[in-house]
Amino acid sequence: MPDSAQEETVQKLATLDPIWAQTRDQAEEMAAREPMLASFLHATVLNHEKLEGVLSYHLSHKIGTNDLTPMSIRQLIDEAFADDPAIGEAVRADMAAVYDRDPACRTYVQVLLYFKGFHALQTYRVAHWLWKKGREGMALFFQSLCSEKFGVDIHPAARIGRGIMIDHATGVVIGETAVVDDDVSLLHGVTLGGTGKEHEDRHPKVRRGVLIGAGAKVLGNIEIGESARIASGSVVLKPVPARCTVAGVPAKTVACEDCDLPARTMNQIIESDAPGFLGDGI
Repeated sequence: MPDSAQEETVQKLATLDPIWAQTRDQAEEMAAREPMLASFLHATVLNHEKLEGVLSYHLSHKIGTNDLTPMSIRQLIDEAFADDPAIGEAVRADMAAVYDRDPACRTYVQVLLYFKGFHALQTYRVAHWLWKKGREGMALFFQSLCSEKFGVDIHPAARIGRGIMIDHATGVVIGETAVVDDDVSLLHGVTLGGTGKEHEDRHPKVRRGVLIGAGAKVLGNIEIGESARIASGSVVLKPVPARCTVAGVPAKTVACEDCDLPARTMNQIIESDAPGFLGDGI
């Protein structure tokens, strides 16, 4: 049985950082159920005092190379967390987003250990911190590692909010001047890109609550309004009004509904009898 000091520490942890407390509990339960994973779970999760320590250890071992060792990468990640506590806050919001929105996700520890969309996003967050510090060469190196290891290419200068889910993630591309606000969900194969060889501000601005389906391409310096939906496989070349659904190649508005934050509901079905429906769908 744990002593009173241990119990007090656990209770304090649960109050101050509930996601980390639940992650630890889930890791302990997994280790008890799968003894062959116990050593891995202790090294990756249970031997660390904070969630930031888990992520820096686990991520560094995933993206480390002979040129930039896991130890060197871990030092950079720890430095980023220490310098900007907002990164740790975003990590927790991203974990909660995946846990809440992905029906295949059962626990926080699954997100932390196995979901490569989450890993790619946190690699970007460190690269973005490096970019803002003027360390562009290292930031681009992190971008390259992310692309090679996770199949996700996010330019470190892009601006991405918190509470983001990148589901499955393979093939996601986000350009240099793209903006993604809070509470956005992207599925695999999504591109937020340019339309040619333009310079300066040339990528999409995705507002809060947007849901972008698998394989959708959003191109150019256009705004995707708050709580909009983009159907899978669409090619979007024009701005999308808030709370509207677009679909097709090129994408056209097919419905405008009073839909609040579809990124959270993950509803990708276009109902023909929904208020504001504008056609026969796809």
